[in-house]
Amino acid sequence: MSNASKTVSDVINAQFDALTRAEKQLAKSLLDNYPVSGLGSITTVAENARVSTPTVARMVQKLGFKGYPDFQSRLHQEVEATISNPLTKHDRWASNAPGTHILNRFADAIMSNLRQTLADIDAATFDSVAALLSEHKRGLYFVGGRITGALAEYFFTHMQVIRPNTTLLSSNSSSWPQYVLNMNPGDLLVIFDIRRYEQEMVSLAAAARRSGAEIIVFTDQWATPAVKYAKHTFRVQIEAPSAWDSSVVTLFIIEALIEAVQSSTWDETSERMKTLEGLFEQTRLFRKLGWEGRKV
Repeated sequence: MSNASKTVSDVINAQFDALTRAEKQLAKSLLDNYPVSGLGSITTVAENARVSTPTVARMVQKLGFKGYPDFQSRLHQEVEATISNPLTKHDRWASNAPGTHILNRFADAIMSNLRQTLADIDAATFDSVAALLSEHKRGLYFVGGRITGALAEYFFTHMQVIRPNTTLLSSNSSSWPQYVLNMNPGDLLVIFDIRRYEQEMVSLAAAARRSGAEIIVFTDQWATPAVKYAKHTFRVQIEAPSAWDSSVVTLFIIEALIEAVQSSTWDETSERMKTLEGLFEQTRLFRKLGWEGRKV
């Protein structure tokens, strides 16, 4: 992952093996309730991790920060970025907007997002997810939030054609326990959750994990807390010169996965497509007959 997109948790995980025993204990404490666990005073952080204050000071410097204030400043920046609302994002972009046309500014931002996301994605992770999605014996569930629900539905609509045993969860989170009730060990739950993360997604991921389901998460560069339950995670760059976050790169990954799964199961997928086309023809015929009947 490039330095520009690294979070504090990325830095901790990358250097975890080089830490001392006490520092690893501190690192685990910080990651358990990230980023909130790092927002207190240095004394509070040390007490919560049951280590000494000098251990905290040494570890943050070992991680590359100038000191605890610098470490905490980075955490505050992450928190601010994840809770930014559309008005705040618009004002930030508008104040720095160059004189070029919005089409050019948007294209530049999206191409940068795509390059950075592709640089950060491990091809082995992509291949593993595609292989899991291709296993028809696994139940496959999709869920998204207020905005990302459209991406979940798009992914579901295509996978429903490619393979059986596919379900889109209702947008009503109060009904989610009923879906979890039907999840079997080895089933897959695909979650979409970007900044201003939804606590219901975290609770759903935890419940599905306890049921034995394997979780695949699509999130942003800062990462939803739900990733702690994920088997695989796609962290996508989403910022754009807009009040809204961009879904372009997320959709790119979705479509690439659709093609990978479709190609690996083409014999069965093509038969399902033929059957579906036949059903569409029957539906059009029924509609025509029904309409003519009403006219008579």
